[in-house]
Amino acid sequence: MPRFPGALQKGDGTSKIPNAREPKVRQPRGWRDSSLVPGSSLPTYSGPYPVGTMEIEVPAQNPRHFSKIKRNHQHVLQLETVLMTVYYPSSHHERNLDQQGKKLSRELWLGRPRVEMARGYGKFAGVGSLAVPLFLPAMFTKLPAYRNAPVANYWAEATDTGDGGPKAKPSGRSQPEGAPDEPCFPLILFSHGLGGTRTMYSSVCGEFASYGFVVCAIEHRDGSGPRTYVNHAKSGLGTMIEREKEGDVDHDATEKKRGYDVIDYLFPKDNPYDTSPKNDKGVDRELRDAQIELRVAEIEEAYYVMSEIHAGRGQNTADRNLRTEGYKASSSHGLKGVDWNRWKGRFHLDHVTACGHSFGAATVTEMLRHGDRFNYLSQGIIYDIWGAGTTPPEEEAPHHRIHTPLLAVNSEAFTYWPSNFELVESLIKEAQAEPEPAPSWLMTLRGTVHISQSDFSLLYPKVCSFFLKMVANPRRALDLNINASLEFLSHVLPADLAQVNRAYKNENLLESEPSPLDRIPSTQLHRPKDDFVAVRLKIRHEWLYRLSPRLFHAVNRKRAKRTGRAPETGDEIWLHVKPTPESVQRHLEKSEGSSGVKEEKFEEAEAMMSEATDPGSKQQDACR
Repeated sequence: MPRFPGALQKGDGTSKIPNAREPKVRQPRGWRDSSLVPGSSLPTYSGPYPVGTMEIEVPAQNPRHFSKIKRNHQHVLQLETVLMTVYYPSSHHERNLDQQGKKLSRELWLGRPRVEMARGYGKFAGVGSLAVPLFLPAMFTKLPAYRNAPVANYWAEATDTGDGGPKAKPSGRSQPEGAPDEPCFPLILFSHGLGGTRTMYSSVCGEFASYGFVVCAIEHRDGSGPRTYVNHAKSGLGTMIEREKEGDVDHDATEKKRGYDVIDYLFPKDNPYDTSPKNDKGVDRELRDAQIELRVAEIEEAYYVMSEIHAGRGQNTADRNLRTEGYKASSSHGLKGVDWNRWKGRFHLDHVTACGHSFGAATVTEMLRHGDRFNYLSQGIIYDIWGAGTTPPEEEAPHHRIHTPLLAVNSEAFTYWPSNFELVESLIKEAQAEPEPAPSWLMTLRGTVHISQSDFSLLYPKVCSFFLKMVANPRRALDLNINASLEFLSHVLPADLAQVNRAYKNENLLESEPSPLDRIPSTQLHRPKDDFVAVRLKIRHEWLYRLSPRLFHAVNRKRAKRTGRAPETGDEIWLHVKPTPESVQRHLEKSEGSSGVKEEKFEEAEAMMSEATDPGSKQQDACR
């Protein structure tokens, strides 16, 4: 790492975040979001758009198995369907979201069947059925978004994300000069980490949607999630017989009888904890590489589904949807009430952002390194990447490198993992390498742990505080992740896409002075003992902090205000690397002159969709 001036000043020796800002104001939308229901609600989104969701599972266009890995004489890595939740800006305030006289429903966070999903988490965590009571409050948690709500057709007011957030959803409109009457939203593809699901990061995905992005969150069926259910059609495309014939996949008698597959977390043989920093055996490369291959294939399938919706053929997707009444883990709502005509041409299929957490960030890295295959991607956001899960770059293929802008956001816990931090640095350098350097940033969120970028820290803040020693306010950590990401996208997206982002000002997180890790005073570190590296932090004088963390932070803020010291970015983040303004300008000039998506990629997606639906139709690309 190069050494920069402006290292953080010495703190007060308490190892706390001394002058953190308050989280954004988020008004509850109903009794489920009230403080009277502790531990069972997620914070509402802070952007000016209400958020809608759609739950989609459709048969994969190209079913197949990955690798020769088998358990009980069956391939364990199989692509048969693709499952996703789509988060998007909705067109009305929640009080107007009525459909046929009934209030629109909200998707469950844990998913159905709830007890079995909790058991899946218990198996993943090694506690078995003991997880069921722990997840009991979350069984009644619903996303603060509305199922199958109409996609927004207006320009919401831009929101200042640096002033604590709006106290109420704005109802006015703010159409930029020269912009079309209806906004065309940028697309984000989101990949979850180990132990994750498509709803585990609903706060991050929903926040993006509330600011004007369409987010497609894929649920991976690669044995990296706690539990997931793969449905099969009762006839025609997607039946078990058809999948076995088309994709050389296999099912046992039990699966054939019940009509669905159950995929639990897959522990590597003879090396179940290959994710641990202290594991002498290292990572199970055969399994992890095969999982990456399956993951990127699922993302390709999800992109094709989004292409079909963009083309105005969403009804074809609805007709094939396996997350509807009569199928396992499904809601009776399905995709009822969606006006697919309103979706035609309403989001961009190029300049797509790839975003992921942990193993999902490793998945994003693999995609960005293969720009020839994923040439609709123009930038990436990686939250707390699990570096050991990445596939090393191909030495014989120097063009397989990251050539797009990249934002890497670390938790403080992962920053203290030396080999992992070095890997993240290498990715930033890879993106910034000549002859075509891409603007890239690397930052750390102080007081955060690995799950601070998921919903778990929001639902179980005391667990994270007592056992993982998280000292950052989880809602403030969410704000910092989103504000930094929105700022990054405003820097690197072309002007017509950037103006759709309904955030302005931000907190200038990416403009703060760089602070190399070896220049940060030891009094500001929460570095744990070696046995707990990457797992948790260390709190000095923890007994004093436990008396009242909220009071502690409030007193610090009041003291700072009395002495005239305003909150500084260094109080909450460490920015390790940032690009020069010239490199950002060169990137924008280059991206403005290119559509970002080769015509053949659209033709390929169109051909695949047409074969499964309407061979005579032609894709419209009004947003491109």
